[in-house]
Amino acid sequence: MNRFGINVELKNTPVLDPDFMPLMRFNRAFLAGAKKPVGIAVERADGQMASCHTFIHGTPEMAEADHYYIERIVKTILWMKGGFKVYVSGDEGIWKYLQSVYCAGGQQEFDWDYMANVFEHPFEVVLVDRIPEAKDAPKSMGGHLKGCRIGFDAGGSDRKVSAVIDGETVYSEEVVWFPKINADPDYHYDGIVAALKSAAEHMPRVDAVGVSSAGVFINNRTMNASLFLKVPKDLYDKKVKDIYIRAITDTFGDVPYSVINDGDVSALAGAMSLNDNSVLGIAMGTSEAVGYVDEEGRITGWLNELAFVPVDAQPGAMRDEWSGDIGCGVKYFSQDGVIKLAPRAGIELDESASPAEKLKAVQALMAEDDPRAAKVYESIGVYLGHTLAYYFDLYGCRHVLLLGRVMSGKGGDLILDTAKRVLADEYPELDGKIVPELPDEKFRRVGQSMAAASLPEIK
Repeated sequence: MNRFGINVELKNTPVLDPDFMPLMRFNRAFLAGAKKPVGIAVERADGQMASCHTFIHGTPEMAEADHYYIERIVKTILWMKGGFKVYVSGDEGIWKYLQSVYCAGGQQEFDWDYMANVFEHPFEVVLVDRIPEAKDAPKSMGGHLKGCRIGFDAGGSDRKVSAVIDGETVYSEEVVWFPKINADPDYHYDGIVAALKSAAEHMPRVDAVGVSSAGVFINNRTMNASLFLKVPKDLYDKKVKDIYIRAITDTFGDVPYSVINDGDVSALAGAMSLNDNSVLGIAMGTSEAVGYVDEEGRITGWLNELAFVPVDAQPGAMRDEWSGDIGCGVKYFSQDGVIKLAPRAGIELDESASPAEKLKAVQALMAEDDPRAAKVYESIGVYLGHTLAYYFDLYGCRHVLLLGRVMSGKGGDLILDTAKRVLADEYPELDGKIVPELPDEKFRRVGQSMAAASLPEIK
């Protein structure tokens, strides 16, 4: 396989997507002939910084390859860690190119606008003589079991809450709600408060509250979340950004609280069940939801939105309808990946069915050992094997917990087995360094809402 004059060789390709070109393998092949140093750094909240020292070819004939390689690095950093200001050193042409794509009307306008809104700061690309040094501020969170705690897990179709006393769940409930179709933020606020009060009734007092929710959170504030999709922007800014903070303090006063992305809480639940750290949790469901607990058992505060991190360098990769970009994780590690591949395997899906119903149809075929469905899951396993090697490069994670509806049943088993085979065959240097696995019963007992309850430290 060749792109921009860069030749990429693979032993394992997806049977239903033979042109798949793992981005990490493209990057490695690109760097084999790149000699000109270039620095990239991205600034995020509170002065935190992600930085990358790399190389380009720096010749006119390789300009297109250089631009593609660097832009995919910037895109990866933005969605892995977040940020609003990109620093470039070493090449003025790269700086000008990035300015031309990360701007209004540019190729990456979606990312430009999204990050500016999340970080409440205009997005910039600046040229500097020397990029700033990397700086992170991970926080020790979770694993705190003492006291009377509430854990609240806000999902798109139901909300869960647990009352936990000294590590023992004394009450839990699950209530159906419809946050994504309600434009009135008071609907969401009232639902959150009702859940908190329901749990509080089963404890003598409330010492701390932890919240797990889909979305991007900075300093406990809801900067972006699909749960509030229909809320108008003026009401969002006024009533949603601090909705969890208000709900907790209005109900219980000045108690410790933490509001964290649900992917990070899943990774934390995994770390608690494994009794180990360095855990990347990947939930393959409606989208690709990801969380990370580092080697010290800390939450990093990164976005970890790997659904929008590119994984495929082929020019014909499927386009994501939301961001408008191609080759990103959401089309490989979610129900979209199954739906994309099913017709290629000869499976006719009911076009009037919802995405969840289409996934169930393929799962039903897999349960009957249909060879067409097996090709779908095996292809996703090949995607995953190559991409886990890339995620290891990005995170250095020791454990990978594979969650979500796509990983359930026989299909999930085949994905896992295939990914392990591809890892062993293509990346033998990672043997024993990264362990992909499915959650066990202990993980299920820990649960999302109980893990959320353990987030705040009581001082």
